[in-house]
Amino acid sequence: MLDTNKREFYVVIERDEDGYYVGEVPQLKACYSQGETIDELMSNIKEVIELCLEEETNVNLPGFVGIQKVVI
Repeated sequence: MLDTNKREFYVVIERDEDGYYVGEVPQLKACYSQGETIDELMSNIKEVIELCLEEETNVNLPGFVGIQKVVI
């Protein structure tokens, strides 16, 4: 049976100058976290997503369109 209460979010992951993984969820305002490993980051970001959803007043979240690479 499918869980219809589940929502899907995309996490943009970068590595900072100290070697930490930093993740941001563009669909949610101020939703970001970090971790020493990707597993730690993903665990942390799930907690932050839950907190952001508690604060989110806009029911219609923006939909993910895609990622485009730009070379300059």
